[in-house]
Amino acid sequence: MPTYYCTSIEGRLSAQHKSKIASEITRVHAEVTGAPTYFAQVIFDEVKPGNYFVGGAALKHDQVFVYGHIRGGRAAVDKTRMIKLMAKAVGVAAGLKDQTGVWVYVSEMPARQMIEFGHLLPEAGDEPVWTAALPASDRQFMQSIGQPAAVK
Repeated sequence: MPTYYCTSIEGRLSAQHKSKIASEITRVHAEVTGAPTYFAQVIFDEVKPGNYFVGGAALKHDQVFVYGHIRGGRAAVDKTRMIKLMAKAVGVAAGLKDQTGVWVYVSEMPARQMIEFGHLLPEAGDEPVWTAALPASDRQFMQSIGQPAAVK
């Protein structure tokens, strides 16, 4: 459902940074929207030095850019809260000394223009009803995402 792309200069973020950033973006999104954590996906894109420009010049400062696509229908106050919390959490997770190096943009898409897990997505806030109506195997698969593997 929500898809967050994190862009940085190649080599800036370690595997540990990426894991922590993904966890924090997922946590903040779920906390603010009430959507299950298994809906969130975070994709990292690293660009070679000299291929990331700001103001027409090659990036020279420490920067992590987060661009999220979310379902429409959230209140403006919630989106504002979410991007502020997300920017702070990403800065801490990335080890940035200067929080001005985290930029977060969020754009909205109508829910009925997306299919995930083989099903049209619900409107914002309708996740519990939508999830309950799914076939049991689909529901179990989705709910297992991000959970520790069962011990046998």
